[in-house]
Amino acid sequence: MAVAKETIDGLREVAVASISDALGQLGVGGTMEAAISPIFASKIVGPAVTVLEEAAADAGPPEHALEAIDTGEPGSVVVISHGGDPNVALWGGLMAAGAHTRGLEGAVLDGSVRDAEEIERDFGFPVFSRGTSPVTTIGRYRTVANGVPVTCGGVEVTPGDLVVGDADGVAVVPADHADEVLARAREIEDREARTTELIKEYASIRDAVAAFDRI
Repeated sequence: MAVAKETIDGLREVAVASISDALGQLGVGGTMEAAISPIFASKIVGPAVTVLEEAAADAGPPEHALEAIDTGEPGSVVVISHGGDPNVALWGGLMAAGAHTRGLEGAVLDGSVRDAEEIERDFGFPVFSRGTSPVTTIGRYRTVANGVPVTCGGVEVTPGDLVVGDADGVAVVPADHADEVLARAREIEDREARTTELIKEYASIRDAVAAFDRI
């Protein structure tokens, strides 16, 4: 299911914290584990292009990941899953160069990234990962498929799901619930803004929070 550009633009305007709250209230999607964080300050919103990897001592280049980069639609987010090993980098400078050139939105990794300084300096390409590591996947992990459901940061990601990331972390919004999640997130942010005004008026966070039942 394709998500309208207006919905993607709307999700870009709300915080991942609000989206996380909305997902919880609606009982859909999910928020990735706290370890998945940006390597530099970034905001991403885009449909997922997924890659699955597995441990393999004879692993060569990550062919399925390279294919995902070359065939992904502009604005897509590459999501790579390999079980969450933080000691191996699933992404590096050459992959960032390819993704940036193709107009992709970002990458989210259930593992680490390398060439972090180069990626920020030369491409400004957003990457969310479990950390940084200089260790390559070659000889350790091989790609086995792309365009399949994967688990990243404890959340199932289906191709086409919207992946939203900011300084707080990453949320996954099912495509068929995107409009509903956006509407709920906007309501949450509106209540928070009004609560903030009441804190200033009352000079009391307890009284303000009680008025809107929001913290």
